[in-house]
Amino acid sequence: MTTNSTHLLSVEGVTSGYGTTSVLQGVSLSVGRGEVVAVIGRNGVGKTTLMKTLIGLLRHRQGAIRFDGKDISALESHERARLGIGYIPQGREVFSRMTVWENLKVGEMLQQPGEGVDYERVYEFFPILRERANQRAGTFSGGQQQQLAIGRAMVGKPKLMLLDEPSEGIQPNIVKDISRNILKLNRELGVTILLVEQNLDMIMTMAQRCYVMDKGQITHELAKEQLNDRDAMRRILAV
Repeated sequence: MTTNSTHLLSVEGVTSGYGTTSVLQGVSLSVGRGEVVAVIGRNGVGKTTLMKTLIGLLRHRQGAIRFDGKDISALESHERARLGIGYIPQGREVFSRMTVWENLKVGEMLQQPGEGVDYERVYEFFPILRERANQRAGTFSGGQQQQLAIGRAMVGKPKLMLLDEPSEGIQPNIVKDISRNILKLNRELGVTILLVEQNLDMIMTMAQRCYVMDKGQITHELAKEQLNDRDAMRRILAV
C-alpha cells in the first residue's frame, strides 16, 4: 500500500498479538482525512486487537503505523494520544468513582501547554454531561457513559477518533443519538473516525466505506454502495 498525503492514518503490514500469539497477520489499511471508516467482521477476528495496536496499548512486531505523515510505530500510547488520536475502548472504561466533571478533566492531560478547552462545545454535543457534572460516572447508564467517554476524548481535540464497539450494551434509541453526534463531530469539527462495530444499522448510517476482517487479516474493502446490501452485510457479520 502506498502512502498518500491525504491519508491521516496508514497501516502497513502490521503484525501484533498477545505474548507469543499473533492475532493480526499483516494488516494494511488507510483512513483519509475527514473520513468515517468502519472495520467489521465476526467476533474474535482481531478487531479490538487492531484498535489497541493503533493506540499503542499493544506493540506491533512487524510493519509500520503512520499518523498525520509521521511514523508513530515506536511511540507509547500517551504520545500517540497527544499527537491527536482519541480512543474510546470497548466497554467505555470511564472512571466510575469519579464525577462526570472529573472524568472530563482527565482529557486535559492530552492538551498541549497553553491550549484551552472549549467545554461549551462538549456540552453542546452532550448536554447531560453539564446537567450531571457532579454525578459519579459509575451511576450512569451504558449510553450515558458512552457519551461521557466521547466527550472526554473531545477535550483532547483529536484529529482521529478510534471507537471500539460504540453501540455495545446500549439501547437502540441511544445508539441513534450517539451515531448522530459522532457524525456531527466528523462534519462540523472535521474529526476523522475509525470505528469497530457489529451494529448493522450504525454501520450503514455512518460509514463511508468499510474494511472486513477475518482471522487477523483484512479480506475485503467495501464501498458505500456495497454497505447498503443488508443481506451481504449480515453474512459478513454472522457469528
